[in-house]
Amino acid sequence: MNRTAAVLRDVTLRDGLQLTGGLLATDRKVAIIRSLLDAGVPALEIGSMARPDLVPPMANTLEVIGALTEEELAKCWIWVATPRHVQKATAAGARNLQYCLSVSDAHNQANIGRTTEASMAALPEAMDYAHDAGASLQLCLATSFTCPFDGPVDPDKVLELVADERGRGTSDVVICDTLGHAVPAEVSSLISRTAALTPERGVVFHGHDTWGMGVANALAAIDAGAYMVDGALAGLGGCPFAPGASGNTASEDILFATRPQWLTPSSFAELVTLGEGIIAELGESNRSKAAQGARSKAGAFDWVI
Repeated sequence: MNRTAAVLRDVTLRDGLQLTGGLLATDRKVAIIRSLLDAGVPALEIGSMARPDLVPPMANTLEVIGALTEEELAKCWIWVATPRHVQKATAAGARNLQYCLSVSDAHNQANIGRTTEASMAALPEAMDYAHDAGASLQLCLATSFTCPFDGPVDPDKVLELVADERGRGTSDVVICDTLGHAVPAEVSSLISRTAALTPERGVVFHGHDTWGMGVANALAAIDAGAYMVDGALAGLGGCPFAPGASGNTASEDILFATRPQWLTPSSFAELVTLGEGIIAELGESNRSKAAQGARSKAGAFDWVI
């Protein structure tokens, strides 16, 4: 696939916020969404239906959905894990949903409170609710490479879930390097096998940069057939139920590497500045190398701010 055609989905407001412990106000989240869309980012993940007592930064997700226009919601995704989540999200106006379960039972229990099989068994009902509401539903497979409790995950187990008939109505398959342990060869192999196994669905890659492989893995995924890759501004994020999971691959780094047609030095500067504002507000550090480079003194380079 042409890397410039790859779709970045910015997940700052969902996976990016999960580990921060801070709840951004609804108006602030809506302003961030609109800034991202105005800069040209084509897809966003803006919230989660996870229990607010377990993931406090997601507590106002329904309010955020309700504050957006239909046109804006068409570019936004919501994390769900149960049929009830789908009902609540679509009732609020969500039109793109990501139904997440873990390939590893141990992580699925920690993250969702049920076995992987139980999550798969509930998927057809979740799809029915989504289809009745006119919403699309992705199948998101967390811990596709490594489980924080059980270690390496057999790729064949991932592909069994991809091929499971109960997921055939989903629009895409999201392959997740939840812990950021994967290397490009592993990502390339699993993405290409997934694409070959289910050509009727799109393939998405969600990566983390724990071991410094985030951008390399995102590029490997695109080259192997993923049409969409996830990132978060400033490299924010991680899973609160996956010990050792650090930030997402930085959106700025993915964009600087892929140079999609909509990206210009000016829009890149807007995103760097937006990310810097968010981390300053949350008291977090900036993990984006491209954002740091944009603040260098190489003034003759167009991408330096």
